[in-house]
Amino acid sequence: MKIEKDRVVQFHYTVSEQGQEPVETSKEREPLAILAGHGNIIPGLDKALEGHVAGDSFGVDVPAAEAYGERRDGLTQRVPKKHFNEQKLAPGMQVVLNTNFGPRAVTIQKVGMSVVDVDLNHPMAGKDLHFDIEIIDVREASKEEIEHGHVHGDGGHAH
Repeated sequence: MKIEKDRVVQFHYTVSEQGQEPVETSKEREPLAILAGHGNIIPGLDKALEGHVAGDSFGVDVPAAEAYGERRDGLTQRVPKKHFNEQKLAPGMQVVLNTNFGPRAVTIQKVGMSVVDVDLNHPMAGKDLHFDIEIIDVREASKEEIEHGHVHGDGGHAH
């Protein structure tokens, strides 16, 4: 079965900045399960999966604009220190900050006595990425998965 919109895809990935060492892989854990064509992964990777079948292995380069976007200067915010749960903070650290829109990865820029300046750009923003992909399984999505816009069950979301 070929990957297309509304199909559930399970795959392993290894991601690196183009020409660099890998920064993350799923090989040591369960494969990632996504609902193709529903924005569950970066757009360039979603497009690259189309047409592949279980058993395929391939590499794909995804430009920054189709990954986590270009870096935006001035995308910073001053946050009260209390929102960091007593963590020891230092410039350059990447932490997850709970926001009104859910968890968000931020990079610490400056730590003051009561406030912390953070860069809100995704840590991979502005970076051209390379993915090595291994497709494990492709199946039809259930009506409920399509309605909810994400995978349920193994490797997916549980309600």
